[in-house]
Amino acid sequence: MSGPVFLPECPALLMENDLRVLVIADLHFGIESGLARSGVHVQSQSAARAERALAAVRETSPDLVLLLGDVKHSVPLTSRQEYAELPAILDRFRRLAPLRVAPGNHDGGLARFLQEGELLPAAGTVIDGVGYLHGHTHPGPALLGRLIVCGHLHPVVSLTDEVGCSLRAEPAYLYSPLLGEYAGTETRLLVLPPACEFSGGVDVLGVGESGLGPLARCIDQEHAEVWLRDGTYIGRLGEIREQRGA
Repeated sequence: MSGPVFLPECPALLMENDLRVLVIADLHFGIESGLARSGVHVQSQSAARAERALAAVRETSPDLVLLLGDVKHSVPLTSRQEYAELPAILDRFRRLAPLRVAPGNHDGGLARFLQEGELLPAAGTVIDGVGYLHGHTHPGPALLGRLIVCGHLHPVVSLTDEVGCSLRAEPAYLYSPLLGEYAGTETRLLVLPPACEFSGGVDVLGVGESGLGPLARCIDQEHAEVWLRDGTYIGRLGEIREQRGA
């Protein structure tokens, strides 16, 4: 298998072996209506968000587009915004490549917008030798001992100036062997940053204590590695912690 290719503008990840699989996580279409219910009113950015993802599809010409969960945002119900926007957005993906969706914790009711065979098991699936799931559940037995690619954890890395003042938080990729209950299985985890600009994030040093599920608490807090979404290598968690004096 060739190394994964980072597509920073979406962000997205191209995995290539026998198949070219384009992976996109946490699009959260409909998030604007959720923000409005909290008193924050912003115009829908679904069209622009979808266009960034579709541009990645056109750029890579994949054999398969895999959406790693939280395609929609509202829980437990489906919002009017999602009913209005999702059918056309998903059809645009289908016109470019076959589509599969690993359901996330925000995806209740998403099946009504999907075609037969597009919805994958919540515990994950193996495609071309790689395990994929959203990341809020335990992976199924077939995924253990492999590289698992997931979303859900929304990793970001806080960039600081020379005196240690935080400048901004940048979406990041997080790669780690899995410890804890998965120790000894040789299972590795690659976490994608969210493709939604409003979804926020968890600093890479705090993912393990975030409470975001079984995979988060099994990340190697010393040896996990971090990249920015453009592929810039940041370092290991232990090194980042030492640099911050944390």
